[in-house]
Amino acid sequence: MRTAMLCAVLWGSILHGQQGTVISGSVHERGVNAPIGKTSLAFEGTSLQFFTDNKGHFQFDATMQGEQILVVSAPDFLSKRFVLYLDGSPIDLGAVYLERDIEQEQTDNLITLTDTELLDDEMAGTGGFGLLQSTRDVYLNRAAFDFGQAFFKVRGYDSRNGEVLLNGIPMNKFFDGRPQWNNWGGLNDVLRNQEYTNTLAVNPNTFGGILGNTNINLRPSGMRPGTRLSSSLSNRTYRGRLMATYALGSKANGLAYAFSASRRWASEGYVQGTLYDAYSLFGSVEYQFNRRNNISITSILASNRRGRSAALTEEVFELVGNRYNPYWGEQEGKIRNARERKVMEPIFLLNYIHESEKIEWKTGLGYQTGVNKRSRLGYFNAPNPDPTYYKYVPSYHINSPLGADFINASLAKEAFLENPQLSWDQMYAANQNTEGAAAYLLSDDVTEDKTITANSTFKYRISTPMEMGVGIHYRSTNSANYALLTDLLGAEFHNDLDTFSNTHNDTGGSLQKIEQDKFGYNYGLESSLFGGFGQFQTTFKKWSAFASVAFSNFATQRNGLFTNERYLENSFGPSEEVTFSNLGYKGGVTYFVTGRHWITGQAAKLERPPTLQNIFINPRENNAVVPDIQKELLTTVDLSYHLRLPTLTGRISAFYSRFMNTTDINFFYVDSGLGSDFVQEVITGLDRLHKGIEFGFEYEASSSVKLTIAGNLGHYTYASDPNVEINFDTSGEDVISIDGVQDLGIAGLKGLRLAQGPQTALAFGVNYRSPKYWWIGATANYLTHNYINVSTIARTNSFLLDPETGVRFPDATAENVTNALRQRKLEDIYLLNLVGGKSWLWGKKYISVFASASNLFDLIYRSGGYEQSRNGNYGQWQKDNLSGTPSFGPKYWYGYGRTYFLNLAISF
Repeated sequence: MRTAMLCAVLWGSILHGQQGTVISGSVHERGVNAPIGKTSLAFEGTSLQFFTDNKGHFQFDATMQGEQILVVSAPDFLSKRFVLYLDGSPIDLGAVYLERDIEQEQTDNLITLTDTELLDDEMAGTGGFGLLQSTRDVYLNRAAFDFGQAFFKVRGYDSRNGEVLLNGIPMNKFFDGRPQWNNWGGLNDVLRNQEYTNTLAVNPNTFGGILGNTNINLRPSGMRPGTRLSSSLSNRTYRGRLMATYALGSKANGLAYAFSASRRWASEGYVQGTLYDAYSLFGSVEYQFNRRNNISITSILASNRRGRSAALTEEVFELVGNRYNPYWGEQEGKIRNARERKVMEPIFLLNYIHESEKIEWKTGLGYQTGVNKRSRLGYFNAPNPDPTYYKYVPSYHINSPLGADFINASLAKEAFLENPQLSWDQMYAANQNTEGAAAYLLSDDVTEDKTITANSTFKYRISTPMEMGVGIHYRSTNSANYALLTDLLGAEFHNDLDTFSNTHNDTGGSLQKIEQDKFGYNYGLESSLFGGFGQFQTTFKKWSAFASVAFSNFATQRNGLFTNERYLENSFGPSEEVTFSNLGYKGGVTYFVTGRHWITGQAAKLERPPTLQNIFINPRENNAVVPDIQKELLTTVDLSYHLRLPTLTGRISAFYSRFMNTTDINFFYVDSGLGSDFVQEVITGLDRLHKGIEFGFEYEASSSVKLTIAGNLGHYTYASDPNVEINFDTSGEDVISIDGVQDLGIAGLKGLRLAQGPQTALAFGVNYRSPKYWWIGATANYLTHNYINVSTIARTNSFLLDPETGVRFPDATAENVTNALRQRKLEDIYLLNLVGGKSWLWGKKYISVFASASNLFDLIYRSGGYEQSRNGNYGQWQKDNLSGTPSFGPKYWYGYGRTYFLNLAISF
């Protein structure tokens, strides 16, 4: 009893000692004196955040003591910092005036970079630039706007490790774990109100990922009232864009609504043949029952069609340059790309929010449907139509097993340069000589997802320094996957047979397929995830801390709709159900040296299921699941020092992350030491290690001039030697194994660099802002330690074996093999970027112009690449590389040369 009374007295004393300082005032727009509702007021280094009401007024109780920095910020406005000394005496800030951020159009510039993440499916995981567009962090800003041109990835993570939410509803896909930015692309005006938490920082909407989390608030009451019209010109992914947005702020009757529409287009982008055709529509209505309760309905329709581009061998690049794209050709005088991507997946959201002084309860329902299509050419008993096919370029004749044939190599070069593109006319002509059957056809790989999501979070403020939160979520996706025959190119029908084995793809269906028929493959994937999280955070005078725990249960199952002749026993009907139960923990502590200096330490241990693309070995043909598949395990820790002086701000962070038990599946044709076949390569037990230091500092040399320096010194490597298994069908005559599977043992990957973009990046920037509302900035960037992706099968023991004898090649010595498999480092990259803008206030109309020029010196550079796996044995690799121009050398992606972006916007 005495102990209980003592604890009560001590707890009461703590709470009494934390009685805070009441801070009040109002926020207005400078120049027009209009109130700014939903303005954020937050103390740097803490998780405490308060907001103004719709009339711009605020009043809150701050429990911290001593010198603190209060940041007042709102979308589209420059933030203001106030150095306050909190001692319990009330503080009235009066009217706080925020200036329009004339640099806000730079986020539009970022979106065009984000678009490039999706130009080719073979590109490694995207860097999540869109996640970072709302952050004011100096380093992350540089990573998004400057380093991103070279496919730099923050800490080497791809966007799977960051979560994107719309109105609190998660949008990352089950298939690859990444958000699909095309689903809301082109709607920049309504996407500006974002809440970003970096790395492991606590987020009220989700447990989140280790890269960071962004919640995009689409509620009309949080948008700037009025009309905004804008027009853009660019030479990147699209050439032109038009956008119109209207938002009605909250009225006395509680109603608010917003609408936005945009159109983006290009007959050809920076890369040849890459058409762009997109339109986006947005509508949202919100009703506020009273000060504490509101409901909103939101819908997004974004349709995007674009032509894709390909990675190039060095030989092809030397012949036709970095803007070359083999995927297109002219038909009737117009560009036609055989590899188009079409995405249209409408989103519908229903949200309810209850807010009071101590409670915040958010509940949302989401529904998404639509299609994601990728077109491709097929050819059957006919020559490969790809102009860069290895038999059509000079190296094929130089590397001939009969000896170098320079005459035919010269003829091949001339023929390629004369006809470097697809010939649609030849394919149509070929289809007229096949008695109706298609020698060539165009098809779509179609994914139709129907996703239902429910999400609810509850936050309770126990006292001013203490908060707790919980959340639950459920998501279910029913995914239909099939090939759709879209164009027979003049033929009458297609015989639905496998090219290599001449076996039926659909034994229960018709052999002859016509346009708009499903063919090749047809299956469904049903996946669901149920989970929840809980978190607690507290803030005191000298320190703050948080802890969070999460759980989830994931289940998925394939359902085959075709009976494949090559897999009669396990292609049709449901597969086994694959399930994973996962736990996650994270926590962090911040120590305030003073109000201007603080140190933060964070750590996490997470379990998560593999993505769908790495669970089923060959889902287009059968139900097989990766044997003994395991959930992935992530451990990470980071330590940061933050500095906020009157003229110098920034941070420096050290991080260490390890990804364990990951799985990877690849598809390719290989001439291995055990035989040749089209295989599915299954890599298990793969660990990755990411460690490094990142920093960013901004120095205010004067009221008009700011200097910035930012950088990343990373080291990302494979941290294990994984096991490799290849799978293949056994319908052919010469098979690697009659079992259809071959264990290749261990692959020597440990210590090799990950192909995650440049691992070292440095930037120096200068920015001048004129009192007359114009600004200009320049950034010099240096990026290095960028490595190409390695062929895993070439690093197994099978690479050393002669397929004719089954024994090791005599000259496959350790020294020769090491030289052959040495990982290639790409050249260093130097980029100079310029940005600038001007704004005018004309009556109640706000006019702004933004311009940027990237890669000012038009540097041609390789942004990434990968080793081809065709040469799967040392003897063939050696013969192919003797001339110095291998037929199956690495393929590379090339960054954009000099590009520009112009934007004119009018708001009223």
